[in-house]
Amino acid sequence: MTMQITIGWLYGAKMNIYGDRGNVVALQQRARWRGVDAQVQEIGIGEPVPAGIDIFFWGGGQDQEQVAVAKDIAGAKGEAIREAVERGAALLSICGGYQLLGHGYQPHDGEMLGGIGVFDAISTAGPTRFIGNVTIESPRFNTLVGFENHSGLTTLQGDCQPLGKVVHGHGNNGRDGTEGAIYKNAIGCYLHGALLPKNPHLTDWLLQSGLRHRYTEVDDLTPLDDALEFLAHENALSRSRTQT
Repeated sequence: MTMQITIGWLYGAKMNIYGDRGNVVALQQRARWRGVDAQVQEIGIGEPVPAGIDIFFWGGGQDQEQVAVAKDIAGAKGEAIREAVERGAALLSICGGYQLLGHGYQPHDGEMLGGIGVFDAISTAGPTRFIGNVTIESPRFNTLVGFENHSGLTTLQGDCQPLGKVVHGHGNNGRDGTEGAIYKNAIGCYLHGALLPKNPHLTDWLLQSGLRHRYTEVDDLTPLDDALEFLAHENALSRSRTQT
């Protein structure tokens, strides 16, 4: 029997900047290399969340896109995503998507954009844009590399756990040394790039989580030859170390 997995790409037409679509490509390709039938369903404004999504992806966007999306995600749609995460679905969100998965985002101008509360976090527009390569050390994933380009400042609250600690770069807010957030199988962060092609160990964790969401009992993923992926990982790590 061919195993199947469904990737739900939230707002792919509205929030898809700085190479974020590469994360969807990486998930789909690494699944297919293992004989898993990976289907992608885009979920746009006005479209309900389909049943049976195993992995959600939500990329970044500009403030004007976030205004439209924040209105759309309120109510039943946001509740469907929260419930899927509680049931074990995997999720990766970047930048603007990360912000709206917290309690909300306050732009420079205009009203607060409400989030759906997957992460116990709040975000505000800051005075400085953070741009550059980022390296973090994560208790669960060891070293992760990416590229940040954001002025949003995210503060984790309560027991919300960061994805990792910043080694190079600015991270969530440039002050407390944290980057990203993790809750169950859901991850939010500011790591563009795209993140997953340079971090195959994170990609495989999302795939494994998604497969376990669908099938409950799943063997460990078959190892792949990740020489090129980790070459890209090491190259990004080297760039982080040398940037000023």
